[in-house]
Amino acid sequence: MDTQTKKYYLIEWITKIRDNQLLDKLMKFSEEHDWWDEISQAEQDAIEEGLQDLSENKVFDHAEVKKLYEKYL
Repeated sequence: MDTQTKKYYLIEWITKIRDNQLLDKLMKFSEEHDWWDEISQAEQDAIEEGLQDLSENKVFDHAEVKKLYEKYL
C-alpha cells in the first residue's frame, strides 16, 4: 500500500470512530509529534534564516521575485 492510499484509509477509519477515549488518545498522539522534530537540521536552519530575514524586513514582494526569475520560468 502506498503512502497516499494509507492516508486515505486512515482518514476514512478516523471518520468512523465513535469512541471518544480513542479520539482523545489520537489527538494527544498528534499533538506530541511535532513536525519540526522530523525535518533535517538543514531545513530547520533554512526556516530560521527565513524568519530572521522576515524580522529584519529583508524580503521581496512577488513582483520583484517574478521579475528577477522570469528568465528561468
